[in-house]
Amino acid sequence: MMQPMLGYGRQSIAQEDIDAVVAVLRGSYLTQGPAVEQFEAALAEYVGARYAVAVANGTAALHIACLAAGLQSGSRALTQAITFVASANAALYCEASVGAVDIDPKTLGMDVSSLRNALDKSPDVSVVLPVHMAGLSGDPAQISAAANGRTIIEDACHALGGREPEGAMVGSCKHSSMACFSFHPVKSITTGEGGAITTNDPELFRTLRMLRSHGTEREAASWVERDQGFDGNEPNPWYYEQQKLGFNYRMTDLQAALGLSQLGRIEQFMAWRRKIARFYDESFSNSKRIGFFQAGEDARARSAHHLYIVDIDYAALGKSRRIVMSELARRGIGTQVHYIPLYRQPFHRDLGAPSKFPNAERYYKGCLSIPMHAALTDDDAERVVKAVREVADA
Repeated sequence: MMQPMLGYGRQSIAQEDIDAVVAVLRGSYLTQGPAVEQFEAALAEYVGARYAVAVANGTAALHIACLAAGLQSGSRALTQAITFVASANAALYCEASVGAVDIDPKTLGMDVSSLRNALDKSPDVSVVLPVHMAGLSGDPAQISAAANGRTIIEDACHALGGREPEGAMVGSCKHSSMACFSFHPVKSITTGEGGAITTNDPELFRTLRMLRSHGTEREAASWVERDQGFDGNEPNPWYYEQQKLGFNYRMTDLQAALGLSQLGRIEQFMAWRRKIARFYDESFSNSKRIGFFQAGEDARARSAHHLYIVDIDYAALGKSRRIVMSELARRGIGTQVHYIPLYRQPFHRDLGAPSKFPNAERYYKGCLSIPMHAALTDDDAERVVKAVREVADA
């Protein structure tokens, strides 16, 4: 009998998550109610940041973070070559230009020496967008030093629950202006779709809140037109001001209730992901043709383990990646490639030739993501290892 397909990622939904959403459905607000602010407060407390702003998805988080950082026509941002296209697109949405640098082969994050070289050649860069690839933070302190005063926006969409090398939680913004998260079902916690930005800067916080809701300001202390906003010294209760060109990027209370419940389980999720990662490490440690990334003791202790990525020598195996993925799928094991390098996307070919990114090329040549999520059982993980070894270690 065909065993059920194990996808590379999947949500974990418990009864308490369902109860939290049902409570909102039975309440007065489905959106623009109290649940969003409760979720934001809990998220900010968890990561150790002063503020959190919940939005519709991770891409929306990146977009308005770039806008809040001042990206516009004539300005320039830098991200890394291995990431999802949203990291680069967020700058382009602001009509800025974007460049890419190579990755660090150990962390899969932004290579610091490549960043320094790129900034030397393009001193007009105003925003740096490092990515915590697969859930592992690189070295934010070194990136901050290399950025030399430029605005840093962390693409932390993979990394809620992870820690920086010094021990701070990813999202604390110790070495950045903002950090962006995604709550897609395959991420550390889910709100269905959803995202958030954390920051310690009160002005950025105010700007982000306006940008996620049409650019409107409802706080009386920040109104510009006092003659319209006030009756004597009292604010008019109906009044609001559009002060920027913003978007409808709001999160609903249904999503926030689910997120708040999930956040209460995140340490359980992290512990299980770490256990699965270490089991995979041990299982593939004596393989002839299967390597793996980010496998140092420190990396495993700090990572949020959004992905587990194996490194397969397809040439030595005598099978293409397509064949390997197809043979694993026939065994009920879903896999994916994270990611096609940005510079290999037709839309982003102006980022440079593949030879400009040797570490990214080496990574892309062998990478394959295998199932890694909090809903995996021990038996599931054993199934994954057995299938991968049968297909890729023959």
